[in-house]
Amino acid sequence: MSEHHCRDPQFDAGNPLAERGIRRALWLTALMMVVEIVGGWWFNSMAVLADGWHMSSHAVALGLSAFAYSFARRQARHHRYAFGTWKVEVLGGYTSALILLGVAALMTFQSLERLAVPQSIRYTEAIVIAVVGLLVNLVCAWWLRGTHDHGHDHDHDARHSHEHDHARERATTDSHGHSHGGDMNVRSAYVHVLTDAATSVLAIVALVGGLWWGASWLDPAMGLVGAVMVTVWAWGLLRDSGRILLDAEMDAPVVREVRAAIEQGAVPARISDLHVWRVGRQKYAVMASIATDADVDGEYFRRALGVHEELAHVTVEVHRAG
Repeated sequence: MSEHHCRDPQFDAGNPLAERGIRRALWLTALMMVVEIVGGWWFNSMAVLADGWHMSSHAVALGLSAFAYSFARRQARHHRYAFGTWKVEVLGGYTSALILLGVAALMTFQSLERLAVPQSIRYTEAIVIAVVGLLVNLVCAWWLRGTHDHGHDHDHDARHSHEHDHARERATTDSHGHSHGGDMNVRSAYVHVLTDAATSVLAIVALVGGLWWGASWLDPAMGLVGAVMVTVWAWGLLRDSGRILLDAEMDAPVVREVRAAIEQGAVPARISDLHVWRVGRQKYAVMASIATDADVDGEYFRRALGVHEELAHVTVEVHRAG
């Protein structure tokens, strides 16, 4: 016999604060992108024009993040999605990471090309644009700061608050110490903003060095350093979002806790089959097949697992050991 329990069919409360921050960052980034592209064309500055096209990739990624939030919110209760639409946000983060890797590859190609064939740089104009771009990214980072932790559900009873905080801690770090909690969608947007800010800082250093000391090689060299930084950040985002999309959660601490709750309880029991996967930022679904000789049903084991606030959907099948 089997029994299931679903605490909340929506599984995830969304992240409206992050969505607003991303939309504001999108419009500001798009405006700066237009200024750089038009300014680079008007002043015949290849450096400024290239940075404008580079910023366009970030505008696309921010637009993708905003769309993911909007789609997930509008389709949250559609019957087509068995476990909600939260993974649309994770998919947006994964796609943004792929875009970042493309940006890193383009930065590497352009930097190597300029090392092989140096080009004249209009330093003053490029420095002004780089400084303005840095300020824009700092404003966007300010809008996005801290929003990855504000999307969880605040409607739990006070008696569950300690357990809820403990569950969030468990969901944030797996047995290898990798961070998988929080909002992957806003994290991807934040990484895009940070990488753009970092490349702006590197560009300012390189341009000032070229203007004052004639070290024109600094511009492409810093471009390569920036490409490495972007690759490292993108790979971390790709790894963590990919884990969630592939339901690679069986080494998460919550799995050990589920086993302990069933197999170390008052009733002798053994888990013969167990599946755990994530259905929200801090929410998991569990499907377990339990063998026992005790005269208990699935509801008994479901109550035993009920102390874990992060388990949003529990399905239990009980059969006789033998």
